[in-house]
Amino acid sequence: MKWMWAGLAMAPAWLGAVPGEAEFEEEIGPLLEHYCYDCHGDGSRKGDVSLDEFGDVAAHLADRDHWLAVWRNIRTQIMPPSDKEQLDEAERRQVLRWIERRVFKLDPDNPDPGRVTIRRMNREEYRNTVEDLLGVRYEVHDHFPPDDTGYGFDTIGDVLSLSPLLLEKYLRAADEIMTQALPSEAARTPEITIRAEQFQEPGNRKQTGRFMEFEIDHTVREERELKHAGRYEIELAYAVEGSMEATENTGTMVMLVDGRELDRAELGWDYRKQITLKKEVRLEKGKHRFEIRMIPGNPPEEGEGLLGLKVAGYKVRGPLDAGAWMYPETYTRILFRGPPPEDAAQRESYAREILRRFAGRAYRRPVDDATLGRLVELAAGVGAEPGKTFEDGIRSALMAVLSSPRFLFRAEVQAEPDNPAQVVPIDEYALASRLSYFLWGSMPDDALLELAGRKALRKQLRAQVDRMLADPKADRFIRNFTGQWLQARDVEGVHMDARRILSLRDSKEANRVFNTRVRRDMRKETELLFGHILRENRPALELITADYSFLNERLARFYKIDDVHGEEFRRVEFGDDWRRGGILTQGTFLVVTSNPTRTSPVKRGLFVLDNILGTPAPPPPGDVPELDEARREAGREATMREAMERHRREPLCKACHARMDPIGLALENFNALGMWRDREGNRRIDSAGQLITGEQFGHIGELKTILATTRRGDFHRCLAEKLMTYALGRGVEYYDTPAIDGIVMRMHAAGGGLREAVQGIVESAPFQLRRGDGRGAAEDVPRGNGKNGGN
Repeated sequence: MKWMWAGLAMAPAWLGAVPGEAEFEEEIGPLLEHYCYDCHGDGSRKGDVSLDEFGDVAAHLADRDHWLAVWRNIRTQIMPPSDKEQLDEAERRQVLRWIERRVFKLDPDNPDPGRVTIRRMNREEYRNTVEDLLGVRYEVHDHFPPDDTGYGFDTIGDVLSLSPLLLEKYLRAADEIMTQALPSEAARTPEITIRAEQFQEPGNRKQTGRFMEFEIDHTVREERELKHAGRYEIELAYAVEGSMEATENTGTMVMLVDGRELDRAELGWDYRKQITLKKEVRLEKGKHRFEIRMIPGNPPEEGEGLLGLKVAGYKVRGPLDAGAWMYPETYTRILFRGPPPEDAAQRESYAREILRRFAGRAYRRPVDDATLGRLVELAAGVGAEPGKTFEDGIRSALMAVLSSPRFLFRAEVQAEPDNPAQVVPIDEYALASRLSYFLWGSMPDDALLELAGRKALRKQLRAQVDRMLADPKADRFIRNFTGQWLQARDVEGVHMDARRILSLRDSKEANRVFNTRVRRDMRKETELLFGHILRENRPALELITADYSFLNERLARFYKIDDVHGEEFRRVEFGDDWRRGGILTQGTFLVVTSNPTRTSPVKRGLFVLDNILGTPAPPPPGDVPELDEARREAGREATMREAMERHRREPLCKACHARMDPIGLALENFNALGMWRDREGNRRIDSAGQLITGEQFGHIGELKTILATTRRGDFHRCLAEKLMTYALGRGVEYYDTPAIDGIVMRMHAAGGGLREAVQGIVESAPFQLRRGDGRGAAEDVPRGNGKNGGN
């Protein structure tokens, strides 16, 4: 059928002058007319979308937003609807490639890496960088406000702004950090640290300093040997955890050494993140028993949650006498050759060496001579003041480094500034920085900087990624990425009314079932699964289909899984039991996608659409009726499925809920806390459904299979987009399509390994290249070949 232009009586004289228009007329238009016009043409405007209402061909083909919607829906097979005739694979690929080439003007051989927004370190990156640089653990959550997020992540450059108030906090932080790293009295007493889990109740290893319930009279202890007799300072840092709201629950904490009481504190609900007690005591050489006892006080009232003490830190400093002093590790990191020499010229040379070494690491590239000269001059000026020392001068210069935009922002040196026509590889120092903040959330280590200095990092990129993922610092990536992509970081704080969910009268009993420790275990389960699949390069699809997980006794008991004993997490096989395995059946996902008192099929369905399939539903209209209204109309005995079916009768609700409800209802066998159930009230739960793309399933196990087979491409694409967003600090745009498609093809060719996806991100054009910043819009940028600036 010859393509006919709606609204045009005859073909205009300039027909064919528009790039791609002839192909549109002969090939693409007929396909759209055949498959789409029943709903979106010939006067039909379903979803307020029409494909044939235009008067100007050039303007129509330039309407990128219009074609972006068409492209997304055809690519994910949402359109045409599953009950309509479908494009075959060749036709679908033909339409998509035409849109990409002619409308988006994408050229895989000359990729557009997108714009780069200078990125401030978020507070997690700041903490990690300070720790790796100086060995100081700075509590950023106590000193800095939460970072804004964009596209689901807190690594997005456009939202990481710097307000005057935050700048003041950075200046204060630099002072506090350097005072701790390089104290006025550099030599200091030896220090012993005892971790919370090392404090254990005799005969009961499960009871540790991680959580000491106010309700139980118990004592945890740990032994340490002291090499010298003398005066010691005992410092206990702790926090009150448990109930998310105020409660009458109280207890008394007693700090003891060898059974002798040093101090005690009356405890109750406390909003402070950390409380510190210090006490001096004289101790003899030899072994000593350090103890913490909990004495019960008032129980919680009806409906209130339980509280407990968490040991945040325990230190034994001493002897306090000067004869046993030693230089701290933070001191030797900075003054790496020890105290300064007496000779003035040698001191200046040493200061220059210290500052060159420190600033180069802090700025993530060699410091220029002019900046180094100013730092040396500052250090010398302060050190020469009456009563000041060499260390005082160095401390002031390093404070300036920590306050510098070169430290706080992840700036990149441009080879072609203000030349948007030029697309070039980023230099190797910038590549080292992108790589380290992606996988470690921190500055590059010496190995990366050394390779960058020799311009050898690109040649060894794959080996370096493998090395970095094997490093314990990669746990930061695992924790932060899963914490935001899968919202695992929210499970510890989201409000849940366990008493109502479990239909219990006693909140104390509910708290014994679902508490802070169970929440923490849920998060760790998710992180361990992701980390295992990543480090072992298992197929990424195992995130959905795994027939195993990582559990300890407490979480296994919560899931009603037998034969798991002890506090330590270990791999647990589920065999043919499809009720568990994969992120969709983990407590983390199931809790954060529920309401405080009940499940939410809408939230669960939306989560899967957005974070697993990459096909988010449009936002609801402002006047959409509440689900609770539909539940009241359906009656008290109605199931969630029946309430959702009534809700979908509303014309405003039907289209979007057809996409999300089947997915959410497939998870109804899990209550709002993630516990399995067969019945809702007195009614058996029906979890069968059909995706909008047509696939039918009988339960969550079959849905997981569908997601991992027929929707495999959608999941891999969504995963690649989430990884790229996190790594680049910007949202994925249409011009990233060649890079995303390349990563997905690479995964499919290599067995779908999760590590292969990470390698693909690192080797992609958006990660490796940059363009000038003269203009921000990608469509304004002529595509260059990275060598001569244009084509």
